[in-house]
Amino acid sequence: MFDSGFGGLTVARAVIDLLPNEDLVYFGDTGRYPYGSKPLSEVRDYAVEITRYLVEEADVKMVVVACNTAAAAALEYLRELVTVPVIGVIEPGVRSLVRATATGRVGVIGTVGTVRSGAYQRALAATGSPVETTIAACPGFVEFVERGDTHSDEVQILAERMLAPIREAEVDTLLLGCTHYPFLARAISDAVGREVTLVSSADETGFEIRRLLEDGNSDGSDLAAPPDKVTVNHRFYSTGDVEWFRQIGQQLLGPEITYVEPVALPSGT
Repeated sequence: MFDSGFGGLTVARAVIDLLPNEDLVYFGDTGRYPYGSKPLSEVRDYAVEITRYLVEEADVKMVVVACNTAAAAALEYLRELVTVPVIGVIEPGVRSLVRATATGRVGVIGTVGTVRSGAYQRALAATGSPVETTIAACPGFVEFVERGDTHSDEVQILAERMLAPIREAEVDTLLLGCTHYPFLARAISDAVGREVTLVSSADETGFEIRRLLEDGNSDGSDLAAPPDKVTVNHRFYSTGDVEWFRQIGQQLLGPEITYVEPVALPSGT
């Protein structure tokens, strides 16, 4: 799986917990983060480059686009590009949001790029659910998480300002439409009100991955790791400062990150 940086570790945590026999390859593109403020065409190029690396160099059997902006920019294209299954985080998150709401008034927050793409609007419309949706971009959230700052007064002040439209809409459920945002759940909850249910796409994406692995390949061959597998190997890659990635990654994910391998992609990162 890949993300612009640390946000996808929320999905990684769900996968490690749900699928303890599966090897995980995590690619954090910290040399080029954040994605949310970049043109979608540029993000798509990054996603293509990383996906090719994961398939051709890391020999993965499935690619998880654990970044909402990259999924919005490139998911369908990536599915045509490689032969392994490719899944994103947008549709699983939307399904969870629709199931969770009681009043039909929901909110979605994401990066500027994700919101501007219209991906969540389209995914919500595709469900056919008659929800009233308020969508807000939250520039700055990703940068705080990438610095490992998830609880400071500055984070809370930014959350109060960015989430004012959500609070005013009186939603009962809020989808965290960026995989970085669960790390800011306390600040977000304080800003919108503790009565609002926060929905993360990470767990739902983990369930989707498990379902696809259990279903197997189209030719009937197994895709999931054998239940009696003894050795599990989690690998972490970064295009940026690997020691910084290891330190912040351990803080956010846990002890699974013991070593981070540097990657220099052809584009020059």
